[in-house]
Amino acid sequence: MQEHEKNLLLLIVIGASIGFAKLLVSDEKLTWRLMTGRTILGAATSTIAGAIILQIPDINPLALIAIASALGIMGSTFIEGWLKSQSSKWGIK
Repeated sequence: MQEHEKNLLLLIVIGASIGFAKLLVSDEKLTWRLMTGRTILGAATSTIAGAIILQIPDINPLALIAIASALGIMGSTFIEGWLKSQSSKWGIK
């Protein structure tokens, strides 16, 4: 496995873990749908940090992990809030 593939896999795992952990500490009822959605959303938002590698190819892996973690936390919260507001506009529950 090449270095960029390892980095991508690491970012996905970090984001998925953050999304799942945020669900576990919330007061929401655990459902398969919610667990899957939060895990995928966390993984997707943290992989955005991979774009940093295009701008800074020799970035320290610890810095990349920190950026991925921040995006996994803030990004999924923002996207989830936006999706909820859009679904209420369209009458979707």
